[in-house]
Amino acid sequence: MNLKIPVIGILRGVDSALFKSVMDTSFTSGLQAIELTMNTDDALKIVSSNIPTVPEGKMLGMGTIRNLEEAKKAVDAGAMFLVTPHTDTDVIEYAKTHSVPIVAGALTPTEVYNAWAAGADMVKIFPCRPFGPGYIKELRGPFEQVALVAVGGVDLDNITDYFDAGASAVGASTTLFGKKALKDRDINKIACNVKNFIRLCP
Repeated sequence: MNLKIPVIGILRGVDSALFKSVMDTSFTSGLQAIELTMNTDDALKIVSSNIPTVPEGKMLGMGTIRNLEEAKKAVDAGAMFLVTPHTDTDVIEYAKTHSVPIVAGALTPTEVYNAWAAGADMVKIFPCRPFGPGYIKELRGPFEQVALVAVGGVDLDNITDYFDAGASAVGASTTLFGKKALKDRDINKIACNVKNFIRLCP
């Protein structure tokens, strides 16, 4: 994954029909990676059934991987990458053993280092909302070699600030797809929202 994927679209709590439509239109609109959270109903089934239709060069992964058991289930379902909300070295090691890219969650400098040292491909700084782009900039000082992903509160108004601060990528959910568009199942609006978000990425 690393620097070639500037945005991870996060979907949580969507049904299988909506997920398929959002995935297809988002990939067509320029999004390169989608993360379906493990705590979505039928998440494993949704991922396994959609993996065969993921276009070449795109990635469908699973997030909110909270323990080794969930990591194993996600990999068995065919997830192309894993995302955790915290640093779990057992999960990181499992992903690396199975050649599945992993974005490990962290917040403090110690967690960032531990996640990177354990082999995480990227480190998700979560939650970013209370700290803002300035926190990413501060972390980049000692951890210039670590690819940081800003997640939590990233929107159209601050996305460029996060990239300017040194984020390699961002993760976004309703601010990317559109809260109302998801609720209304408005696929055309979702496509428009994704394009507008992607345009602001380096």
